[in-house]
Amino acid sequence: MIINPLIGLISATEKEGRIILRRLKKCQEKGFHTGRIKDIGIVYAVSGIGKTNASHTATLMIERFHPGLIINFGIGGAYPSSDLRIGDIAIAEKEIYGDEGLLLRDGFHTADFIGIPLLERGRKKYFNEFILNKRLTKKMLRVLSNSSSPLSPVAKVKTGTFITVSASTGTIKRAKSIERMFGALCENMEGAAVAHICAMYGTPMLEIRGISNIVEERDRKKWDIEKSSFHCQLALIEFFAKSF
Repeated sequence: MIINPLIGLISATEKEGRIILRRLKKCQEKGFHTGRIKDIGIVYAVSGIGKTNASHTATLMIERFHPGLIINFGIGGAYPSSDLRIGDIAIAEKEIYGDEGLLLRDGFHTADFIGIPLLERGRKKYFNEFILNKRLTKKMLRVLSNSSSPLSPVAKVKTGTFITVSASTGTIKRAKSIERMFGALCENMEGAAVAHICAMYGTPMLEIRGISNIVEERDRKKWDIEKSSFHCQLALIEFFAKSF
């Protein structure tokens, strides 16, 4: 249940949030943009890429504004077997740190192999995995999959496991390895860090990404950042209009 009606939005780059920015007030408070979208109070920040930038921004946002919900959004790469194409929408059911753990001769092991959790909150121990808000994730999927949504039938909408990495995957071999290990749908560089901070504070979180590329042999010529960013922001605005 969201107590504070203010919703926090975080994207890694300004390019991923230009439509959102145009709908907010021009004023800033030390890097935070505020305003309303569809009568919903919004605070939005561009974090910069990577886990450290994302976690720092999420911490500042929660400490200063106490949002009732944080949504991490932007672009992401779909793994080869995801059945997603460029411009489709992926919604995270859970976020997993894909490279926190231990590397041995037999391969990579997640942090639970070490036995020391990344976070303990009450009786709950978090290793690599953070479950996002189930109720709101299902609601977002339902809204965006509806035949009256402006995204339908333009883009497929799918939920699943997101993987956050420090080093983006640029080979088909590594993509298939991560996909097999985690049953992964989508790759990014910030989501698990935001989920980690939200778990620390008990703040509900959602994550939505437009697919900019398929995770395979890296070739930026095949990417479409404009299309994926546009679809992701359109999906966010539709979610606001139909859910609050």
